[in-house]
Amino acid sequence: MNAPARARGAAVQVKAPPLLYGLSLAAALAVHQWVLPLPLSLPGLTYAGVVLVVAGLGLGLSGVVTVLAHRTTLAPHLPVSRLVVAGPYRVSRNPMYTGLSVALVGAGLCAGSWWPLIVAPLCMLATYRWVIRAEEAYLLDRFGADYQRYRAQVRRWL
Repeated sequence: MNAPARARGAAVQVKAPPLLYGLSLAAALAVHQWVLPLPLSLPGLTYAGVVLVVAGLGLGLSGVVTVLAHRTTLAPHLPVSRLVVAGPYRVSRNPMYTGLSVALVGAGLCAGSWWPLIVAPLCMLATYRWVIRAEEAYLLDRFGADYQRYRAQVRRWL
C-alpha cells in the first residue's frame, strides 16, 4: 500500500454510516405518517420488533466495543491500525452495519409499518455502495493476504 493511501483511510462516500440508517428510518416513518400509510399488524409483532431492535443494537455495540478494545478507529474514512477479526467480527465482517440493519427492521415491526422493511434493503445497498466497497478495497490494500483470508472465511453481513 502506498503511504498516502494508508494515511488517509478508506475513500468512503458516507463518513458516518449510522446516519444512513437513522435517516432511512426517519424517512420511512414520515412516509408512513404523512404520505402513504402501509400498516403492518399481527399479534406479537411489537414484541418481535423489540427483540430485533435490542439484538441489532447489541450486535452493533459489540462491534464498536471490539474495535475500541483493539485500539483502532470506528470512522471508516480514517486509517486503521489493525485488522479486527475477533468478537462479532468472527461471524460478520460488518457487525455494526448488520446490527443497524436488524434494528431497522425491528423498528419497522415496532412501528407497525411496512415502510422500514421496504427501506431496509435499500439502506443496505447504499451502505454497500457508499461505504463497504471502499472499506474492503482499503483493507485489502492495507492488509493484503491477511484480509483475503479473513474475507474468504467470514461473510460480509451474516
